[in-house]
Amino acid sequence: MKKQRSTTIITAFRWSVLLVVMLFLGIQVLPCALGQKDQQAIGKRAPHIRPPSRPNGGIWTFTGSLNTGRFLHSATLLPSGMLLVAGGLDGNFHAIGSAELYDPATGTWTATGTLNTARYEHTATLLANGQVLVAGGSDSSGNASTSAELYDPVTGTWSATGDLNMERTEHTATLLPNGLVLIAAGTDINFTASASAELYDPANGTWTATGDLNTARNLHTATLLPNGMVLVAGGANVSQSASNSAELYDPTTGTWTITGNLNTARYGHTTTLLPNGMVLAAGGVEVGGPASVSAELYDSATGTWTVTGSLNTGRFGHIGTLLSNGMTLIAGGFDTTGFTLASAELYDTESGIWTFTGSLNNARARQTATLLPNGMVLAAGGSDFPTINASTELYSAPTPSPTPTVTPTPSVTPTPTSTPTATPRVTPRPRPTQHTRPTPP
Repeated sequence: MKKQRSTTIITAFRWSVLLVVMLFLGIQVLPCALGQKDQQAIGKRAPHIRPPSRPNGGIWTFTGSLNTGRFLHSATLLPSGMLLVAGGLDGNFHAIGSAELYDPATGTWTATGTLNTARYEHTATLLANGQVLVAGGSDSSGNASTSAELYDPVTGTWSATGDLNMERTEHTATLLPNGLVLIAAGTDINFTASASAELYDPANGTWTATGDLNTARNLHTATLLPNGMVLVAGGANVSQSASNSAELYDPTTGTWTITGNLNTARYGHTTTLLPNGMVLAAGGVEVGGPASVSAELYDSATGTWTVTGSLNTGRFGHIGTLLSNGMTLIAGGFDTTGFTLASAELYDTESGIWTFTGSLNNARARQTATLLPNGMVLAAGGSDFPTINASTELYSAPTPSPTPTVTPTPSVTPTPTSTPTATPRVTPRPRPTQHTRPTPP
């Protein structure tokens, strides 16, 4: 019995020694292995890892749902602080005529007057008189429309105004400093990219032709620059291929002049006017179809584009919003395979780097995003095929870190960054089916 017990102790000791030796060898060998073959395997898996839900404090929270799920609609912030959502496509891919208002104070949506013409892929522009101009878009038959109408926030009703000179959808609308509205390019009744442009005069409700663009395009972007010029960039050309061309509209002469080309041809992208006057172009569809991760900056002083940090996720049909803290929020959209994204990321103008922020609760693309007076961003509707979202959610930006603290000794205080003024612009909204472009599965 005593001998058997002694043998058991020796056996246990041997196993302990063997375990220590194996542990030692593992410590010596494992780092080398991870630095080579295994590390490569980890690298291959990395792109498929879902971004952390709140890596830097930014978070999305649900708010009241729309009365009607919709995408390819418009959203306009009214002077009262209410948000007007109008038109779009419903879950059956039918054009919507309904409109509704979001009240940030209660987080609820209420129905308001119905559009005279159901439409999607239209533009909506807040005029100086407080009314909202809705123009063009695709009608219930899927055809480009010439109709335009005005929403009166006081009465909650829509009234017809002068028709566009040409049917168009997938165009852009920009409120100029002189109070006129510039409608540029888009898709015509024959589903062909257009080079025409026209101006709306709120004083008499009429449209007049202005200079033609140098390049016909749709699914482009238009950005009002601090100097009063309008920058149009990218889009799909007459061959429905991504374009890298860009041009400037001068309201004083009514003419377009070519400016520097984008480094990456793209459509379905976003452009954002930054506090420093530069224009950030991000994502979109590149030539050949992949969703782009590239981003670049336009300098109006030199008329050139320079590459900046790449997005963490390639996407198109997403939204881009300038936050009160000067950062740019990109959220949702489609990836290269056509799957809807829930991820969101922030662009830091100073570092030129994109970092993941909190993901949307519902994946969505071709939604709208609006910066509210309280600094939050409201994402409304959007497609997560086959679901058409009625849900809406609010983004709270991360608190700056480190937070400045008051000290008794004199110190250099950072110069406050002025709150950026919202610039009217239109985010491109790809058509769901007519063109041979990446579409959701």
